[in-house]
Amino acid sequence: MKNLGQLMKQAQEMQAKMGEMQERLSEMSVEGSAAAGMVTVTLSGKGEMKDIRIDPSLVNPDEGEILEDLIVAAHADAKAKSEQRMADEMKELTGGLNLPPGFNMPFGG
Repeated sequence: MKNLGQLMKQAQEMQAKMGEMQERLSEMSVEGSAAAGMVTVTLSGKGEMKDIRIDPSLVNPDEGEILEDLIVAAHADAKAKSEQRMADEMKELTGGLNLPPGFNMPFGG
């Protein structure tokens, strides 16, 4: 039973680390851009949009579709960067354990 106690302790430590990681992710900002920085989107580490900046030269009523596409591209760039940072955080947290993509720890965080 000593091994079970050790396993439970490790699980509790991992849960605490997951909570800390969640806190860091919510405080983290990741910026993505399109059109050489003319459209910039800032997301939290959890993917929530915090800010969007659009160069005034892009605000043309006749070219709304282009601006829409650039916003989507900037958001995708920020989301990819956010996901990479989250993967890096998870790798650091798990000590390099090779967990499968989408693996959720069996406890809340």
